[in-house]
Amino acid sequence: MTDKQEHATHSEQPKPLIDIQTGNKTVDGSIRRVSRFAAWFQAIPAVAHFIRALERFNDRLGSQFGAAITYFSFLSLIPILMVSFAAVGFVLASNQDLLSELINKIVSGISDPTLATTLKNTVNTAIQQRATVGITGLLLALYSGINWMGNLREAVRAQSRDVWERKPDDQEKFWKKYLRDLISLIGLMLALVITLSLTSIAGAAQAAIVNALGLADIEWLRPAMTAIALAISIMANYLLFLWIFWILPRHKPRKKALFRGTLLAAIGFEVIKFVMTLTLPKLASSPSGAAFGSVLGLMAFFYFFARLTLFCAAWIATAKYKDDPQLPEGGRKKGY
Repeated sequence: MTDKQEHATHSEQPKPLIDIQTGNKTVDGSIRRVSRFAAWFQAIPAVAHFIRALERFNDRLGSQFGAAITYFSFLSLIPILMVSFAAVGFVLASNQDLLSELINKIVSGISDPTLATTLKNTVNTAIQQRATVGITGLLLALYSGINWMGNLREAVRAQSRDVWERKPDDQEKFWKKYLRDLISLIGLMLALVITLSLTSIAGAAQAAIVNALGLADIEWLRPAMTAIALAISIMANYLLFLWIFWILPRHKPRKKALFRGTLLAAIGFEVIKFVMTLTLPKLASSPSGAAFGSVLGLMAFFYFFARLTLFCAAWIATAKYKDDPQLPEGGRKKGY
């Protein structure tokens, strides 16, 4: 082998991941072995896919978009609380017995007269201003919900499109954008209602069947029922995320990538819900947690949901599977 051929052979060798030389043969040998292992580990298809998705998530401001979605999610709760406040007012106004019972519980259950008077005035305000508060809350909820959907759509599209920069086709008219986001918001609400109903009905039916057959006292059946309930919950999550990753991107993703990425999101969302159910009671047990625990827990839930959604969108966009056809557009209009 000539000097030129030997030089060309060395130049074609990939640069080691850990390019450190200490001069000690033992240490340098250990570094080379660690470097080779790291290169082998990163070459595993699943690991390489995860790294590509993580790089896209970070390069396209996934954390920042997640924080923005969290902010708008929390902000949207204010008009929802206003609507709930008005709904309570309508219920109390039409049920005098319930109103009297509530006022009696306030008076008897609170030792501080000032606080009791304040709560009684709040109840009276809910009754007197129920229509105004309800209409205002509905309008604000509609406006904030449309903006929330618009931010979620743009964040998902930022992870999904081929290039980071927005193309001229991404620019839309003001009225068209709001109409599209309104339709998407309604679709998301319907998908959420369907998934929650599916989970509730399946759970109730499962308990009813077990009790009807007299199987409630069988110990080994409890883990099986828990596994069934978990599978139903993951399936409901799957339907919700399938809607998000199918509708919000501008172009349809590839079939295998979409289905696997949606499953990843569904399982991750179930893990988030499980962790929240474990941490929130402990957080609320402390004096400071009783005051701020629910707020912090809700913000954390929104943030983790947003990050999970955007990471899985990046995961779907960076998937490289053989024989993974592009899904048909199905008559979708350009720019939707």
